[in-house]
This record gives sequence, structure tokens and C-alpha cells, in this order.
Amino acid sequence: MNALVVTLLYAPADRPDLVAKALRSSADVVVLDLEDAVAPAHKAAARDTVRELVAGSTRPVQVRVNATATPWHDEDLTLVSSLRTDVGVRLPKVETSDDVVKVAARLPGRPLHLLIESALGVENAFALATAASTVASVGLGEADLLSDMRCTAEEGLAFARSRIIVAARAAGLPSPTMSVYPHVRDRDGLRDSCLVGRRLGFCGRAAIHPGQLDVIRTAFAPAPDEVAHAQRVIDSVGAAGDAGVGVVLLADGTFLDIAMVEHARFILALVAATADGGGGRQD
Repeated sequence: MNALVVTLLYAPADRPDLVAKALRSSADVVVLDLEDAVAPAHKAAARDTVRELVAGSTRPVQVRVNATATPWHDEDLTLVSSLRTDVGVRLPKVETSDDVVKVAARLPGRPLHLLIESALGVENAFALATAASTVASVGLGEADLLSDMRCTAEEGLAFARSRIIVAARAAGLPSPTMSVYPHVRDRDGLRDSCLVGRRLGFCGRAAIHPGQLDVIRTAFAPAPDEVAHAQRVIDSVGAAGDAGVGVVLLADGTFLDIAMVEHARFILALVAATADGGGGRQD
């Protein structure tokens, strides 16, 4: 059983006060950021903060390290290797399988969460998702991706978003979480964006402020009619199995197949994951 992650919260690792606040939040996972949110002069202090605060917490944590081509990458991996084994590494700007293989070799058994932030990374999405057995998720870094593709509007992300969802599911990984929504005070815009993402196949979203978490959780929560339908599917399958029936026909004339049953189970798991601060589970 794996935790169904709906909300992630980034915290700049050179700000112990914000890291402590994030660790007290309702986020399913806290992402301690050593990369974009931390100035070069503060990288060492940020690593010290991660080491100290993770040691005193049992919260689910990932550490976003600096990209493989940067001068801070090696020390970041050394830090992560010293942390408890369930702490994942969030690897930004991944483009080739070799990037993944090298980090997996340095951090054996540790979950790898890949961020794809370039056109080349999007083209290689499935190869990246299957590059190592420890790859636990893939997602987009949309700000850098927009820049790399020279897009002037969010519509330019449509292909990349679908590509990353297909690659993740084809690799047997969880549905990706959405990239951060940068307009912290625009709760309506965040909600609407999440609803679009959910229709595409995303599950959950990263946040940059605790105030975004409830909006994300509510937007990804299944509607009552979805929950009722999912429960009918599960109940019908159970009743058919008890009766020795191999094919199930719902009252609305829909035939059930295994994909519909799996989706129904996912919907019910999502109910638990989005209720009262999360904590749901899925197969």
C-alpha cells in the first residue's frame, strides 16, 4: 500500500522558520527546497537546516536537490544519503536516463521524484520514468518548461501535461501532481486550474504557501455523484462475484470492465485522501 499524495508544500531550506511551519502543516508531503528558492551563498546553511529539522520530524519529506550540472549537486546528494531512508529526493531539470541512473546509484533504495522542465525531458518522459526501479513519480516544472519552449501562454503546456500523465501511468507510477500555482492570493484561479488538471488526469498539486493546501484538496476531492457511482461499481462487482457472474451490467446500461473497477477504487481512495487533511491510501 502506498500513500496517495494530493498536497505537497515547498519550503525554502535556508528559512528554518518556514521549514518548521511547513512541517506543522496539513500537507501530505513537505518538500524542503535546496534549489531555486535558495541563493548560492545560502546553500550550505540550507543543508544544515534540512539535516537538523528532518532528524527531529517523522513527517513525510522530500528534498529538492540542485540539478546534476550545478556545483552544489554532489553535496546535496551526500546530505540526502545521511537522512532517514524514507526521505525522497526531488530531482529537478532531468533530461536523460543517465541523470536518473547516476542519482539512483548514489542513493540506493531511496525514492526518486523526477521534475521534467525542458522540451528534451518531455520527449524522454517514459524513458525517464522507467530509468531506475526507485523512480517513484514524475512531474513537470512548468515555469522553466514554458521558457524552454518559448511559450507565451499556458496553452502551450497542453501536450507536455498529457505526455507526462501518459508516461507516468504507462510506467506504472502514480498519476502526477501538478506544478505549483505561483499566484498565492488567487484562490479562485488556483481552484479553476486544479479542476482543469484533474480532468486531464493529474492527482493533486504542489503548493508554495500553506493557504493553498485546502483549495487544492477541495478541488481534487471527488464530487458526490462520482463517489456514489464508484461505490455502485464496487458493490456490483462484489455481488456479481458472490453470484458467480462474470459480466456486470449497471442500471444505467454500462458494462463493467477491470479498468472501470480500478478507477472506482481510486475514486474511493481519493475521498479518504482529500478528507480532513488527507491520509488516504491506495494500492
